[in-house]
Amino acid sequence: MTYEEVTKYLFSQLPMYQRDGSVAFKKTSDNIVNLCNYLGNPQDNFKSVHIAGTNGKGSVSHMVAAGIQANGNKVGLYTSPHYKDYRERIKINGQLMSEFYVIDFVTRHKAYFEKLQPSFFEITVAMAFDYFAKEKVDVAVIEVGLGGRLDSTNIIKPLLSVITNISMDHQSILGNTLPEIAAEKAGIIKDDIPVIIGEYQEEVASVFKEKANLHHSKITFADQEIDFTPLSETTDQICLTVHQDDEPWIPRLCTDLKNSYQIKNLKTALYALYQLKEVLNLEDSKIVEGIENMRHLTYFLGRWMKLNDHPRVIADSAHNEAGVQYLLQQIETIPYQKLRIVWGTVNDKDFTKILAMLPKGATYYFAKADIPRGLDTSILVKESEKLGLNGLEYVSVASAYRVALAEAHPDDLIIIAGSIFVVAEIV
Repeated sequence: MTYEEVTKYLFSQLPMYQRDGSVAFKKTSDNIVNLCNYLGNPQDNFKSVHIAGTNGKGSVSHMVAAGIQANGNKVGLYTSPHYKDYRERIKINGQLMSEFYVIDFVTRHKAYFEKLQPSFFEITVAMAFDYFAKEKVDVAVIEVGLGGRLDSTNIIKPLLSVITNISMDHQSILGNTLPEIAAEKAGIIKDDIPVIIGEYQEEVASVFKEKANLHHSKITFADQEIDFTPLSETTDQICLTVHQDDEPWIPRLCTDLKNSYQIKNLKTALYALYQLKEVLNLEDSKIVEGIENMRHLTYFLGRWMKLNDHPRVIADSAHNEAGVQYLLQQIETIPYQKLRIVWGTVNDKDFTKILAMLPKGATYYFAKADIPRGLDTSILVKESEKLGLNGLEYVSVASAYRVALAEAHPDDLIIIAGSIFVVAEIV
């Protein structure tokens, strides 16, 4: 099989959340347990860090991986979904897994897959574990796909568990209240393994504390441990002094991830790295080096990603209520003549509530991402008109972006958002 044939098999023949929605989500861990048993339980052959949460888990995963990598370690990174290439999900020191490995893995085990009937996600997780074990990584940073308790990644026994935050998302699977969603995310908390919660949220803090106590796991909240003092700021970068437990820790750290939600993610990632310092022999100066070079070190895409200067174009994967709220807060900090938004979403989210959050003074370019779950633009435009949003529909995300660029003044701001799948067609 060629790489194209293998990826076509993975994408088209297997139950896949990206394509099929909640019907592809397995409410049991039996398949991943059986699959990893068949492979010799590769997940037991490397150290790991497990990262869950509603928003920011991908960014935190990349930051933590970068901090560990800059200290001279061979670091595996598993994230989902991908933007352009399936292999973005499985990387070592920022390098995508080889096409040959994907071909070989699927070819060798295809007969077993057809007997077991695993999902796309289950095979991908097993492939990541197998790859990291065979490549002898020092540490693997593993991002949860969806939820936590029933996620296929939850069979690892990590050095540290991290849960970034909780907000409304995937209610059809995880629950309709924040405590219900938190309980699913808290499913990654394990016996005697410390857990970091990124944000202290009154409504769900007790859920995490009770779960941690049950498992004798030390629990801390990153935003109560890490604080920043701003040193300087430009349009594209912010420099900070980092304090840990009210004491100076890092004199100067500069990052282009300066928007409000990434600052929260930075606190979570830094505290995770602080907790890992002793067990992984991490040096403060190398942690700073990793964070400052994170995009390059880990092949980081799609989060507050600047694509152009005049007009300024920002692609961001904000897709749920909390993510969009953070996005809007950041837009308010940027000077522009006119705001233009290329927007699309998926059909299994409460898109009307999110549309109601969007600024009415912007010009919208509505488009459907090229996936079956993409929301039809005629529905999007109809609902947006009811809410007073001014925009037209386009046949593709690319065409919507081309028109936005053509119509924009050099001092305008263009935002591409609404779904990771919309961003993927531009970046």
